[in-house]
Amino acid sequence: MRSSKSRSRSKSNRNRPSGNIVNRVFDSSGPEGKVRGTPQQIIDKYNQLARDAQLANDRVATENFQQHAEHYLRMLSEAQREQDARREEQERQNRDRQAERDRERAQRQEREMNGGQLVEDPGARPQPDVIEAGGSDDSGLVETPESGAEKPRSRKPRKDKAEADTEAKAAE
Repeated sequence: MRSSKSRSRSKSNRNRPSGNIVNRVFDSSGPEGKVRGTPQQIIDKYNQLARDAQLANDRVATENFQQHAEHYLRMLSEAQREQDARREEQERQNRDRQAERDRERAQRQEREMNGGQLVEDPGARPQPDVIEAGGSDDSGLVETPESGAEKPRSRKPRKDKAEADTEAKAAE
C-alpha cells in the first residue's frame, strides 16, 4: 500500500512547466482534432490548415487556424527570448569572472615587481629543441656523476663452493 504523502508530492511536480519549451512536444486540441509536435511543427501545421481553409473559402476556419498558430508562435518567441536572456546573463558572468582573474594576475605581477625581482613565467620563454652539453663530447647527452667518475669494472667470475673451501683452508 502506497502512502498518500508520496502520491501528493508527485502530483505537485506534474504542474511545473518544462524547462525547454522550444524542443518540448505538445498536444494541441484544435478544431480539426489533435495536432502533436514541437511548437514550430504545430505552427507550421496550423498555417497549412489555414491555407487549406482559405482555398476552400472558409474565412472562419482560416481565422481560427491562424489564431491557434499565433498562440504557439507567441509561446515559442517567449521561450526563445528567455533563452537569449539566460545566455546573455551567462556571458556577462563569464566576462566578469575573466576580468576578475585578469585583475588578480595584474596585482600579482605588480607585487612581484615591487618585491625587487620580476619572476618570469618559465613557460613564456621560448624553449630550445636540444640542450647542448658543456663538454667536448657532442653526443647531446646530459653528463651525470656516474658517467665521468670511473668506467664500470667487469665482475670476477664466481667461484664454486669447492674452490672457496680449499682457499679458506689454505688461508688458515
